[in-house]
Amino acid sequence: MEETISLKEIFEVLKKRLALILLITLLATATSGVVSYFFLTPIYETSTQILVNKNKSSENSIDQNQINTDVALINTYSVLIKSPLILDEVKKELDLNLSTGAINNKISVSNAQNSQVVLISVKDPDPQLAVDIANTTTSVFEKQVKILYNTDNVRILSKAGFEGTPAPVNPNPVLNMAIALVVGLMVGVGLAFLLEYLDNTIKNEEDIEKVLGLPVLGTIAVIEDKEAGISKKSKKSVRGEAVES
Repeated sequence: MEETISLKEIFEVLKKRLALILLITLLATATSGVVSYFFLTPIYETSTQILVNKNKSSENSIDQNQINTDVALINTYSVLIKSPLILDEVKKELDLNLSTGAINNKISVSNAQNSQVVLISVKDPDPQLAVDIANTTTSVFEKQVKILYNTDNVRILSKAGFEGTPAPVNPNPVLNMAIALVVGLMVGVGLAFLLEYLDNTIKNEEDIEKVLGLPVLGTIAVIEDKEAGISKKSKKSVRGEAVES
């Protein structure tokens, strides 16, 4: 026989295990907040933009071949920006006690499709160091392009920097706590139903009918200790009166 569970039974289980669910949810949220605020290192991000201009031509029209050439050139430049040729010079100018690979991991290069604007982003626990790496990388790259390609087609559109007090991009304590709250709630509800499923004890007449499939003919009332004490006391007084008479 297939077992089914009603909506009322679901609410009864949730009500019964409400304290457990709330405890797990609060613990998960509090733990996430403590870890995010006190144990995770904040990471700051800054970025700079450069413009890659195509070589000047007497023709005013732009065909698809020119666009493809520009895109291919930008793709090449994106690789060149993170190459040891550029990063070794950045390391030298800033006197960084970091390997070229470590600097490479801090830098990301991107550009929109068919766009001549390249975005160079840098992430680091030190906001000032992130700014220095971004601006120095852009400056070194601009110089190296002139040497390698014998062309002056790179322009710096904006330098890296922060407006006001820098705000970390990672971790995000509010987001982490919100995720922990949802996960904790799901775990609490799941654990509540698991405990209810594993609990096979019979507590009332409804459980007897459900488990054994037998009708309940009657119930025996539970006599409290106080009531039992009063009854015994009454019996003793009756016996005492009988003896005196």
